[in-house]
Amino acid sequence: MGGLLDLVMIWTVIIALSVFLYVLLDGFDLGVGILYAFANEQERPMVMNAIAPVWDGNETWLILGGVALLSVFPLAFAIIIPAVYFPVLMMLLALVFRGVAFEFRFKQPWISRFWAKGFCYGSAVATFAQGAVLGAFIQGFAVRGRDFAGSSWDWLTPFSATTGIALMFGYALLGAGWLVIKTEGELQTWARRMGRIALFGTLAAVVLVSVWTPLADADIMRRWMAWPNLLALSPIPVATGLIAYLGWTATEGRGGDQRMFIAGMGLFLVSYLGIAISLWPMIVPHHYSLWQASSSPDTQAFLLVGTLLLLPVILFYTAWSYWVFRGKLQAGIGYH
Repeated sequence: MGGLLDLVMIWTVIIALSVFLYVLLDGFDLGVGILYAFANEQERPMVMNAIAPVWDGNETWLILGGVALLSVFPLAFAIIIPAVYFPVLMMLLALVFRGVAFEFRFKQPWISRFWAKGFCYGSAVATFAQGAVLGAFIQGFAVRGRDFAGSSWDWLTPFSATTGIALMFGYALLGAGWLVIKTEGELQTWARRMGRIALFGTLAAVVLVSVWTPLADADIMRRWMAWPNLLALSPIPVATGLIAYLGWTATEGRGGDQRMFIAGMGLFLVSYLGIAISLWPMIVPHHYSLWQASSSPDTQAFLLVGTLLLLPVILFYTAWSYWVFRGKLQAGIGYH
């Protein structure tokens, strides 16, 4: 049991890290895609070029997280995926169409407006679908024995729709922060303005979901509000308020070009921790814990060897690509 506990915890960290890196990295380029709809025609090539060198590599973390969930927590995979099949399908189709639109907008200028809309709508649909999956996961699933027992539309609820819209605001905030880092002049000013709107929407969504979740689940309410948990967990909302203040000052041009993006990452981090605290140690909420849903220790150990060899490679080429394409964009030239 001790060895199994160690392996489960190691894999939990790996999957949690993969999901969080995906949310941050693909989140900002999906956010740029959402903001693309609000940019004028002259600014749009620069907006798209801001993510051109890195956007497709960011999805590596989604693949890693999904494969790890299938291999290490097969019972959870077997319950969760049928429950959220439609939003996952929506997300994948939107990501594919978004990628095609990204490439073809420059290669087929005679229908560039069609591809521009595809880039924006694909980003928005993929983001909403991811948020809906998150909302459905937090609410939990109908389970009978070891199988999903609900309908194909159980995922679509007022709560999951709210989390879907919330993630759209959150990704837009990350996207605006990225554009502030990569651009200058009028486009940067526009990005700060979009960031202010996205920050307001993100904070409103965080407050709404933070109140809604414990009200809908008595166990979560007790976990956050019972003494001494109330005192021990109080740094989470305090940190959220401080990060929100830093983000707001960044929209006014204070604190350097990186502050808005860092504040957006901070808000995602505290939200991520909040969800983990609310649901721990369940991987299928209300039904199965991490240990109950895990594969055999031999399977976990075998997969871990290859993963630990692969992870440094992924981290290295991700960091290297961002390092190579560091700096500001310049119209007609690229990076300088």
